[in-house]
Amino acid sequence: MRRKALVALVLLFVAGLVATGAEKYIVASDMPWPPFEWVSPEGNYLGFDLDVMRCIAVLMGYEIEIRPLAFDSIIPAVRLGEVDIGASGFTIKADREEVVDFSNPYWLSNQAVLVRKDSKFASLDDLFCCGHRIGAQRGTTGADWVQSNLVDKGVDVKLVLYETYPEAVLDLVHGRLAAVVQDEPASQQSLAAYPELKILDIIETNEYFGFLVASGDPKGLLPRINEGMLKLGLRYDLSLPAEGQWKVKLRILPDSPWFYLVQSYFGPPIPKVEAARKACIDTLYNGELSPEERVLQYAKCLATKSAE
Repeated sequence: MRRKALVALVLLFVAGLVATGAEKYIVASDMPWPPFEWVSPEGNYLGFDLDVMRCIAVLMGYEIEIRPLAFDSIIPAVRLGEVDIGASGFTIKADREEVVDFSNPYWLSNQAVLVRKDSKFASLDDLFCCGHRIGAQRGTTGADWVQSNLVDKGVDVKLVLYETYPEAVLDLVHGRLAAVVQDEPASQQSLAAYPELKILDIIETNEYFGFLVASGDPKGLLPRINEGMLKLGLRYDLSLPAEGQWKVKLRILPDSPWFYLVQSYFGPPIPKVEAARKACIDTLYNGELSPEERVLQYAKCLATKSAE
């Protein structure tokens, strides 16, 4: 909680801060990971993370440029100042907090274990043995979980690392892997793309995602990102269980932009989201509306059209 207390303190000093239109920040994201980020056939950058970044920029009065970057290259690029924000489903972890600073959490995720429907596995005990090949993307918490909880403990499995999760899922489809361990929301999109797959089980890792910036937040971005998420309709309920670890319950205000963005990206098939985004994106940059109206109308349009 030291990070959250620091963010809250900084926010008090910059309350009411609105950036000028001349400010522009580079947002790095590992693109092939729907529904959080991906590239459409037309070359547009789509995804929940990226639209949250766009909407916050509109609300807080600055501009962003989306830059595709491999997942395990984003934190080094942020640290070196080559990009300003990492937005790519990053789990807030102690080792990462040693080198970068995180926003308040915006998503709670667990790890899903994907297998083929025609596989012989009835449980994780059947899978996690016998030299089975388990795929994950390099540098992710899915890969960390397999390494720490299976490989390092002597379980007879082989961890196979990939540059992107879609490559791992494709190898699973083609029978070159026994399973893929991946965040649950992205795994649901994998099921939509490949009906021959199923989720064997969910590993409750309780991972909070956050947006990240350089250590010390030299450009003062975290207060604006956190305030922007509040304006979009995300709320936090904090509790301190007996074991002394803070827990965060994320709440979404009804009829808020955050509510409609979640509806848009978590459920509808990718082609419908792409068509909806094409139809609605101009609303987000309609200068005749206030920033709040632009963001709400865009998110509502996206949710309505992606459900058609």
